[in-house]
Amino acid sequence: MRVNLADVLPSAASAIGAPSFDNRLELPPVRHAVVCLIDGLGWHVMQRNLEAVPFLSQFGHDAPIACAFPSTTPVGLASLGTGALPGAHGFVGASFLLPETGSVLSPLHWGGDPTPQSVQPDSTVFERVAAAGFTVTTVAPGAYRSSGLTRATLRGAAYQASEGIDDRVEAVRRCLMSDQPSLTYVYWADVDRAGHEFGVDSPQWCKALLLADELVMRLAELLPPGALMVVTSDHGMVNCPDSHRISIDITPGLSHGVRHVAGEPRLRHIYTQEGAQNDVSDAWRAILRDRITVLTREELIDSGALGPVDVAIDERIGDVVAIAEGEWMLTSHTDTRVSSLRGQHGSWTPDEMDIPAVVLLGT
Repeated sequence: MRVNLADVLPSAASAIGAPSFDNRLELPPVRHAVVCLIDGLGWHVMQRNLEAVPFLSQFGHDAPIACAFPSTTPVGLASLGTGALPGAHGFVGASFLLPETGSVLSPLHWGGDPTPQSVQPDSTVFERVAAAGFTVTTVAPGAYRSSGLTRATLRGAAYQASEGIDDRVEAVRRCLMSDQPSLTYVYWADVDRAGHEFGVDSPQWCKALLLADELVMRLAELLPPGALMVVTSDHGMVNCPDSHRISIDITPGLSHGVRHVAGEPRLRHIYTQEGAQNDVSDAWRAILRDRITVLTREELIDSGALGPVDVAIDERIGDVVAIAEGEWMLTSHTDTRVSSLRGQHGSWTPDEMDIPAVVLLGT
């Protein structure tokens, strides 16, 4: 299987000597490892905008790795934090139905109900590394400290609230001074935000990318001998013009037999009324044709896109799953704000699925 985002933290953990982790990135042995995740930074769009990453452009030409599928932040962070694919950790989209509650969970807007441990009970990479006696730290905005997503997928690290570049650099500097081998995770959100609002390749997006490149450069300057940093992302992004937006709500035939709409515009989980799965999938295929790939739950599981799927979470997947091709997207009243955005992700195109894994060594 191709190296993917779920391999990043286990590889970094192995590099600092934590036991029982696979080093699929083949990182060298070090005392300190930093993983810096730039939300929304796809490999292909980075290659098309190298002038906006003057520091990373010196190193970022290696072949990309794959993000988790669907290509969206909750799925990506869950795969990063657990070292597992979605079929195991159970985060199968930007939002998805929890059969045990009968309600749709939106992990980016999740407090404490249901409890994070009930949604994702397996130990995280951070928990396992910390239990082995290593120093483990998350460096990210304070607003995310107690979120349901953090507590479900990234729990186990000491949380250092850091709002800007200076705060993050200072927090990482302190981690690198630890007498104990350390694993540090740094999160940066602004590239994703600019891409959603203004579109990838826009001047605003390029400005955000330049700032992220500055963060990476300043973190790299901190690395002493015997330390490394992996720069990666959770997904890429594509622009979806107004001419390529299909409304689930007003397109004739798309609402019949549908109970819940979840996911996001580039990948929709459709939960059908009892006994309506085949009728809904047939209707959606006939209406949407080659603009959207329509699969039943069983077909998606058989495709292997989610990795092996645990029977305990298979009903979180839509009865029907609609995967956008090209620049198409499926809007819905269930997420009006997200459906209005220019930049989108969630599907399986290379621009969305291919992400960097740039390894920088201390000198």
